[in-house]
Amino acid sequence: MMKVGVIGCGNISPVYLRVAQRFPEIEVFAVADAVPELAQERARQFGVPHVLSVDELISHPEIEIVLNLTPPKAHAPLNKAALQVGKHVYCEKPFGVNRDEAREVLEIAEQKGLYIGCAPDTVLGAGIQTCLKLIREGAIGEPVGAGAFMLSPGHERWHPNPEFFYQLGGGPMLDMGPYYITTLITLLGAARRVAGISRITRPARLIISEPKRGQIIQVETPTHITGAIEFANGAIATVIMSFDVWAHQLPCIEIYGTEGTLGVPDPNGFGGPVLLRQANDTEWREVELTHPYAEQYRSLGLAEMIRAIQEGRPNRLNGRLAYHTLDVMLAFNDSSAAGRHIELESTCAPPEPMPTEGLGG
Repeated sequence: MMKVGVIGCGNISPVYLRVAQRFPEIEVFAVADAVPELAQERARQFGVPHVLSVDELISHPEIEIVLNLTPPKAHAPLNKAALQVGKHVYCEKPFGVNRDEAREVLEIAEQKGLYIGCAPDTVLGAGIQTCLKLIREGAIGEPVGAGAFMLSPGHERWHPNPEFFYQLGGGPMLDMGPYYITTLITLLGAARRVAGISRITRPARLIISEPKRGQIIQVETPTHITGAIEFANGAIATVIMSFDVWAHQLPCIEIYGTEGTLGVPDPNGFGGPVLLRQANDTEWREVELTHPYAEQYRSLGLAEMIRAIQEGRPNRLNGRLAYHTLDVMLAFNDSSAAGRHIELESTCAPPEPMPTEGLGG
């Protein structure tokens, strides 16, 4: 068991705090938030023994790992601060809002011999792990291509604080893209280059969710992004990420191989269904999940990182994977602005497959 301090007690924190209680590796020691009342509410709700300020939490001598659940702009500064005082860090996605700050965080962690992990941990769940096993066993032959599609009308329809989704560090690519891009890297390996086109469809958006109904959001980042990724293994993925689409009939992710097609489940979840149609099949069939963690298991990545620390091995959702994912996502807008392919400077090893028995313990 390692003592964890949680910074950020907003909309995503309850699921982390609830699921963390399932893992014997995790002891949530303290919570902190820029709004102290929110931290106090989460502490009461989940039985967390200490409510601290952000600075107190980062410097507290008993806390070994900082779980950073703040909005995107705060990810890199808080990660850096925690690493500099000798704490491991697990962070919500994205890894940063630009390459420079994310690279600095990665370098500090590596220089100090500290672990850093980054969401999404859905790729460690039953659905994506089953897909990875099928691909490695040759169920669809050699991967040729993929499609990844996340299209919605936007978060201002449901989220209580939707502003940051349209600010620097937000948008459909940096908000939802980590689920899709990390899944593609997990299944296909590192990317080589990216071509993209992006646009801001509506420069101002009306909030219709409570409690900020009627307020206007000034949009700072593209809301409709399309393009392609070429992977080092030669596979090519078509990608569309949008907050400007009312309805569609596209799959979440499909992987196309020389011997069949794999229907990958929603990468924003942990379970299935996993669908397979091989070359001689006349219809799709659902494949039984081969791994655990099919339900909501956010905090799985944190627990896996703690196991990696204890076992002296790299964690699966490590900083190099997180940085490469960010590099790929940023390259879409870079390509759109430059009018050319963007050759990626970063690379990573895809996460090792999870054991079929899970973390155990």
